[in-house]
Amino acid sequence: MAEHIRKPGVLITGANGEMGHGLIEQLAKNGSMHIIALDVRPIDESLKKYCSTTIVGDILEARLLERMQSEYEIHTIYHLAALLSTRAEFTPEAAHRVNVEGTLNLLKIAIEQSRWHGQPVKFIFPSSIAVYGLPNKEAKKQAGKVKEGEWNYPRTMYGVNKLYCEHLGRYYANHYRQLAADTDAHGVDFRSIRFPGLISATTVPSGGTSDYAPEILHAAAQDKPYACFVREDVRIPFMAMPDAIVATLKLEGATREQLTQSVYNITSFSPSAGEVRDIVRREFKNAQTSFSPDDKRQAIVDSWPEDVDDSAARRDWGFVPEYDLARAFNEYLIPGIRKRYA
Repeated sequence: MAEHIRKPGVLITGANGEMGHGLIEQLAKNGSMHIIALDVRPIDESLKKYCSTTIVGDILEARLLERMQSEYEIHTIYHLAALLSTRAEFTPEAAHRVNVEGTLNLLKIAIEQSRWHGQPVKFIFPSSIAVYGLPNKEAKKQAGKVKEGEWNYPRTMYGVNKLYCEHLGRYYANHYRQLAADTDAHGVDFRSIRFPGLISATTVPSGGTSDYAPEILHAAAQDKPYACFVREDVRIPFMAMPDAIVATLKLEGATREQLTQSVYNITSFSPSAGEVRDIVRREFKNAQTSFSPDDKRQAIVDSWPEDVDDSAARRDWGFVPEYDLARAFNEYLIPGIRKRYA
């Protein structure tokens, strides 16, 4: 772990996840800073060649964080590590520890690092449409494109955690220790994206609440029957993983002066579950997709908006997705998943 001591670097937590893979590969192409990859599991061999350092550990481990603090000069933190929505509902207390206390630990590292090298540490935080909580289907239909400040009443522990961490980030960026004599309110440059459901061609769905869309596709590619756990008419925003990676790097690269807020919606397309089924059936003639809604998971999806207003991201830092619904499936998802199961 003592390798590359005190060289400027970026820290990526949860590096083994879907987003971590894409982010590490893109950062390596840029090549401007050393990549420090952290995950609770050993980093995939395919990623190690891009990283200066790989660390197996937990963001709740105090000793690990102290060692990182002393050994590395960190200028940007991409905090991807989290306990996701479905698992968080089974273990809400564990989710709070990982999602909130873990984020707090990383924010403290950012403060200390900025004091050490004299520059604000960019803290890039992926949030989620899970922060929204609409009360029923009728309100969801009437809400239209939901803005960042609307309907912030999450009904899942994951959504609660994400919303609170957005506020934590704002506090550390703007008001940290505001009554102290030696106050330093500018040690953290906190930036967050509320992602829609993300669909990847390179990784297998991990059981998230929005994973019904990629699960339809993966099952069809394997000639396996799939009973979708939501209604055919349900609709939430989605995005292809490459657009999520590009957006993350674009937000990180924006000047502070460009940004009018700390948290931004982004989205690309909002198909119904039935429309996803129809697209998949056109490509996989033997697809066996049925709909068997699980009332509890369905209720969670019904509390998320059909669409979000991402005009602030488009205005402030030029967000524009490359993949609409047709291109995402025809040029990215279907070819990638065909190759996976060939």
